[in-house]
Amino acid sequence: MRSDDHLPTKPPDAAATESVAGGCHGGQETLLNAARAAGKTAALERLAEDYPKGPHDQPQSMCPAFGSLRVGLRMRRTATILSGSACCVYGLTFTSHFYGARRTVGYVPFNSETLVTGQLYEDIRNAVVEMANPELYDAVVVINLCVPTASGIPLDRLPREIEGVRIIGIDVPGFGVPTHAEAKDVLAGAMLRYARSEAEQGPVQRPRRQSNQQADQDAAERPTVSLIGELFPADPVGIGALLEPLGLAVGPQLPSREWRDLYGALDCRVAAAVHPFYTASVREFQAAGRPVVGSGPVGVEATADWLQAVGAAAGVAAERVDAAKAQSLAAIRAVLAANPIKARITVSGYEGSELLVARLLIEAGAEVPYVGTACPKTPWSEPDRAWLAAQGTHVQYRAALEQDLAAMREVKPDLALGTTPLVQAAKEEGVPAIYFTNMVSARPLFGPAGAGALAGIVAAQTRGRERFRQMTAFFDGVGSGDAAGYGPRPPKKETPKATATEAPAAPEKAPARSTAKPKAQVKPKAPAKHKAQAEPQTAVQEGG
Repeated sequence: MRSDDHLPTKPPDAAATESVAGGCHGGQETLLNAARAAGKTAALERLAEDYPKGPHDQPQSMCPAFGSLRVGLRMRRTATILSGSACCVYGLTFTSHFYGARRTVGYVPFNSETLVTGQLYEDIRNAVVEMANPELYDAVVVINLCVPTASGIPLDRLPREIEGVRIIGIDVPGFGVPTHAEAKDVLAGAMLRYARSEAEQGPVQRPRRQSNQQADQDAAERPTVSLIGELFPADPVGIGALLEPLGLAVGPQLPSREWRDLYGALDCRVAAAVHPFYTASVREFQAAGRPVVGSGPVGVEATADWLQAVGAAAGVAAERVDAAKAQSLAAIRAVLAANPIKARITVSGYEGSELLVARLLIEAGAEVPYVGTACPKTPWSEPDRAWLAAQGTHVQYRAALEQDLAAMREVKPDLALGTTPLVQAAKEEGVPAIYFTNMVSARPLFGPAGAGALAGIVAAQTRGRERFRQMTAFFDGVGSGDAAGYGPRPPKKETPKATATEAPAAPEKAPARSTAKPKAQVKPKAPAKHKAQAEPQTAVQEGG
């Protein structure tokens, strides 16, 4: 194990730590101020620079840390430890297993005392030492959630490696990372930085060979293009077919599935920021001297522009690029012509591919007046934004749910692609809608395969719109207002209002005050409310 000469005995500012020790319910400003006081100013400034927030602070989203957790859980021989409030850890682990994780998530609990005294750092360090087994793991990832980050728990002081197992410590607070999509980049970028430093020091492992040995050998002899972003499994294969005429191959994808794939991703000729919000990862590719191109090969025009950009960055001869474009674009045109889309569609989501999906829909014949993405504006999405703007599409970066809803209600689309709350609201108003993540991201997007992937689902959803409207009209009012809840309810009695021609009833004259000795009062026999409750029951029986 490497030496660790300056282990902290307590956080930098115990008073700041104590202010958030009770939990993460004090509000974002409280946590931000505490984090700055605890020595996390530099880390927060880096997060703010990489992932700028919108004018409304940040989009509504699940806990951002889920993105980093997801990246770690999808990697072989990688262990993950969370440090945060128990409720947050429960929610994150539940969500991760809901999405198919089959791996244990480590957890280091804390209380006010361990936060204030600095014992939480020692507990995390002990957990890392215990878990760092080189027989099982290549890396151990430790993720600080909101309260440990605000308390200044210094994960950067953990040992860099233990018995050859790499230790990666990151802060992923909800008050510093806007979306879980960008939190993927927090961990991917940290791992890429570590792998780059290893590659600069000497020889490293090659990526694992695939099942098709001959195809793998052929690809190994060609320069590669590394794809940045989580893609549908068939998409790298389709992109590989587009690159083959250029003499290029697809390299290991980022986020990677194994540590050694990080070396292969860095050893590329060109990096392609297909998902444009991976700011930290792009920085590592650039530091390694690799050019980065934006957008992606969707439809005809974006594919032509992307192949041109990749070819230029890789130094491919112009005539070879033209031949590759002619070959691939003809196939894409044929698929688009065979799968036209005639519908008005709004697109919104938080995956980072929303602009690419809108481009594909428009080229297939759809009208797309609005695109909302929870991700920020970056140079890598600028080609798509400019193209969509030329088609009359409004692109909203850092879109809030309210903006997506307003666009859907104004446009009145034939189909709305969006997040779960938007889909729910659209269906309540009789607008067909589907969840972007489960229905759109679960299909190929690039090349000829992507050109025909969305037409079927759009046709199926828009075909039943009239039936959907009839059903919505039939159930109008059910479950709302007086019809909410369960069981029969007595009808409300309405008090008749006096009309303009009616004179108001004269007030009763107050009885004269008596000087006689009051008699003993008699208690009423039956409460009046029993009789009042029986009346509606009788009325219901008569009406039936």
